[in-house]
Amino acid sequence: MKKIISVLFSIFYTFTFAQNSDLDFDALVSKEKKGYLAKMTSGNVNPNTLNYDLRYQRLDLTLDPAVNSVGGSVTSHFIPNQQISSIYFDFTPQINVSQVQYHGNNLIFQQLTATNEIKIDFTAPLQATVLDSLTINYSGTPPTANNAFFTNYQSGIAVMSTLSEPYGAQDWFPTKQSLNDKIERFDFKITTPSQYHVAANGTLKSETLLPNSQKLTFWRTNYPMAAYLAAFSITNFTKLNDVIGNPPFPFVNYVYPSTAADATSMANIDWTKQCMNTFETYFGTYPFRNEKYGHMEFEAGGGMEHQTMSSMGGWSKGLIAHELAHQWFGDKVTCGTWNDIWLNEGFATFGEHVAYEKLMLTPAEFLSYLLNQKNYITSAVGGSTYVADANLSSINAIFNGRLSYSKGGYILRMIKWILTDPVFYQAIKDYHQRPNLAYNYASTTDLKNSLLTSTGKDFTEFFNDWVYGQGYPTYTIKWKQNPNQSITIQASQSQSHSSVAFFELPLPIKVVGTGGEVAYLKPEHTSNGQYFNYPLTFTVASVEFNYEYQIVEKNSTITMDNNMNTSEFSNETFSIYPVPAKNEIFFKGISKNENFKIFAADGKLVKIGTYIVGKSINISDLVAGNYIISINEKNLKFIKY
Repeated sequence: MKKIISVLFSIFYTFTFAQNSDLDFDALVSKEKKGYLAKMTSGNVNPNTLNYDLRYQRLDLTLDPAVNSVGGSVTSHFIPNQQISSIYFDFTPQINVSQVQYHGNNLIFQQLTATNEIKIDFTAPLQATVLDSLTINYSGTPPTANNAFFTNYQSGIAVMSTLSEPYGAQDWFPTKQSLNDKIERFDFKITTPSQYHVAANGTLKSETLLPNSQKLTFWRTNYPMAAYLAAFSITNFTKLNDVIGNPPFPFVNYVYPSTAADATSMANIDWTKQCMNTFETYFGTYPFRNEKYGHMEFEAGGGMEHQTMSSMGGWSKGLIAHELAHQWFGDKVTCGTWNDIWLNEGFATFGEHVAYEKLMLTPAEFLSYLLNQKNYITSAVGGSTYVADANLSSINAIFNGRLSYSKGGYILRMIKWILTDPVFYQAIKDYHQRPNLAYNYASTTDLKNSLLTSTGKDFTEFFNDWVYGQGYPTYTIKWKQNPNQSITIQASQSQSHSSVAFFELPLPIKVVGTGGEVAYLKPEHTSNGQYFNYPLTFTVASVEFNYEYQIVEKNSTITMDNNMNTSEFSNETFSIYPVPAKNEIFFKGISKNENFKIFAADGKLVKIGTYIVGKSINISDLVAGNYIISINEKNLKFIKY
């Protein structure tokens, strides 16, 4: 049943520490691919569904996990955004539609084989902006090619589950799959043989025993949801009801009886509570607190971030963290096109970074993890994180472990390096809380604009290089200590791919003194052969580049060069660093003492003084915000955090 595509990803999880050996990355990535080929040629949008807003869907289904078929109805409430005489839903023609009911009457419909749609004609045009509804009755065996709807067995007991990302929802219910319209409310009313339990999105409203050993299970979610995130799993689950978070909200797990009896699996499920606390600290409030978080077990392998209840084929902590992070990034804020899949998978991979660093690994082990990530990303010289339109027909281009997942996650790590931790984490909280993005769809441009609003930092060049461009830099760095103990550094780079002319990045440089002193430098590298000079108060013993793998690079070198020609340094461009800053700001390209004035964003003068060459200006007394410093007949912006 499960399709494992492993050729592209075999390098990635060759970790040197035992904690991560249980995470099946092939399974994690392959689950994203299920269903994509179902509507490959239509790309991101079905133009036939653009003329209405799908507001609500209710599935009334009768299912038996031992029988691979679906039967029942879907009721859809919608608002036309223009006058319409017909309406389209994405739906496979392999399942038979028997009737479409509209206000007690039957409507004429067509199942369109070529486009996987059902077209429904109204007897009179519907007016714009008026809420309306209809019910589609259907039954049959769902397509098996994409495994969006599948059955299997665990311990001899039947299991029925769904996994619809990205275009598999149409394989088992009529809906609207384009990434432009979230369904505001969704109900599952599923009748099964009474020995089974049904897990699904949202809140369990009721379980009702029916005649003939049947049971009706009713789940409802009131949060907007993309169609591909609607899901259920059915078997003889052990139901575990607990609480999570602070203040607590429901933590609901539907696991196989064999899993409930396995101490390691149960310990990892309970560890989700620690992960939730950590993610709420760094990412912000869990987005679906009014309902729940939890897991439902299935037989697909890997995991899938179904909204409020991730489907799990294993119980490694890395997998748990990945799917939990998706609840913020992928579920609350969803990529608005499959070109931008990195916004889902890169953020979820970065969630793994956070879990590994804060909860799971020693500092040395975390550095080993980052090194493996960096080596995996640079194992090929090209490849864009953004999926070009021309590559939307390639399943491996979209769900690419090296680019959409690992490089996407590392792009976020580099943004964190540029901004510093507190500024970055506040910025990504802002991102998923913005009114136009929360519980909606987003693009790379939306993220870039949000970062600009939050931090004042324009990431256009960075995104052009790292998201849309290809490859990575290789640095050649030379340094020497001057008689006055200052250190001069010269930095050059080459690029692995011609799509990027130059990677503009602050460089991570660690200077260690003969007495154990340490200075961390962050020069803004904007041109080849650039010189930087920093005052020191100790004798240098060694200089290390990319000391905590803050940036992606490969085969870089850093060497001492006492013969370095520093004549160009006197002509260095005048600039301020670091940006943003916490307690101190420094200047490059200033050769004499200068008076300065600092103004708040509203123009109010907040500080005056004299800058001494080689020293810093103390800004610890300023409140966080945007400022302008006037010095050397120039006005420079900086951010205080």
